[in-house]
Amino acid sequence: MSGAWLAPASKMKALEIVGLVDLDEGIAQKRQEEFNLARVQIGTDLDTMLKTMKPDIVFDCTVPRAHLGVTLTALRHGCHVLGEKPIAENLGDARRMVAAPKKPNRLYAITTQRRYLPSIRAVRKLVESGRLGKLTTLNSDFYLGPHFGGFREQMKHVLLVDMAIHTFDMARFISGADPVTVYCHEWNPGGSWFAHGASATAIFEMTGGLIYTYRGSWCAEGAATSWEGSWMLVGEKGFATWDGGEKLRTQTVAKRAGFLSEMKSSEVAIPASKSLAGHAAVMADFVRCIHHGGTPQTVCADNIKSLAMVMAAVESAESGKRVAIRL
Repeated sequence: MSGAWLAPASKMKALEIVGLVDLDEGIAQKRQEEFNLARVQIGTDLDTMLKTMKPDIVFDCTVPRAHLGVTLTALRHGCHVLGEKPIAENLGDARRMVAAPKKPNRLYAITTQRRYLPSIRAVRKLVESGRLGKLTTLNSDFYLGPHFGGFREQMKHVLLVDMAIHTFDMARFISGADPVTVYCHEWNPGGSWFAHGASATAIFEMTGGLIYTYRGSWCAEGAATSWEGSWMLVGEKGFATWDGGEKLRTQTVAKRAGFLSEMKSSEVAIPASKSLAGHAAVMADFVRCIHHGGTPQTVCADNIKSLAMVMAAVESAESGKRVAIRL
């Protein structure tokens, strides 16, 4: 993941990269050469590097099990922290990280970057406009067949832990609702190249009485959705479908009469993107908030709610029971 971070970071005028830390110094050296960072210091111990370099920001692009140590060390040194998702491998560690003492005006946020897409912002704006009425049901489908190789193919609960947090966070963003309970069934289909849990279905009860359903698979080849999934929103006045890309369509009640109401169909224009996307968008917002004040979209105290959805879904999948989500 460090490449996904270094590519935009090395082009941002508001940033100067001063150090690269990796347990394997050779890996850091390769990144140094790849991104022409000859003057950047390299080290294998984060604590020592922070004492020496005294940076303003630490970008944590490590594997999930390392996030706790990296984040707490960086916060202890008075740094802002922007971390790779998820916050941590479990809610206990995540709560420690969110509650960790910070110097005044120091920020800690997570890179769940879908919130910065113009398309999802258009969906959120549609919900807020009231055209659909109060949202009652939200459904998402996520079907892809990536062959990652490496650690993901051995992970337990791979779809839920490594990917579903993006979709769950999108559901929270679109609806403005937070999770209450979940029932989740997880399985590994025949033909799967993952060792564990490449498919899952989950039903979430959300605040305000909203029901959100998730259906997903990481070993589904053929009729793929986008990485943002495929969505249906049902409200008291009509519904909308979003393909996860540029197609957002609505059908709203024009007249209630007879067996079925008369409906009015329309397409919602999604403005062309003039801004950054992906990690670059999250990083730019994070740096802007440091310089000018404000709170990043993905600040840790909010993002932990999306992690709670993941952890509760895993607990439900393991227990076979409905699970209350404690934020």
